[in-house]
Amino acid sequence: MLYTILPSTIRTHLLIEQVNLVTILAIAGVIFLVLMLFGVRKFFKFKAKNGYLSKITHLQSEEDNKVYKNFTDGHLYDSI
Repeated sequence: MLYTILPSTIRTHLLIEQVNLVTILAIAGVIFLVLMLFGVRKFFKFKAKNGYLSKITHLQSEEDNKVYKNFTDGHLYDSI
């Protein structure tokens, strides 16, 4: 309603042209796409690192569960 009351010179300044709108949306879309690609890349890096760390943790837990073997049985020590 307010739009019809305004003079025609002011009306033309308030209009957003379709080309400007498409340009703004395209720029926002490209920025969003770049951020999305960085996020996906980071996700796969974290996933690979998590697999690596879980593998190391599994190997360490196997070493921790081994029975201690006394390696000093064959040595002669001076008793002072």
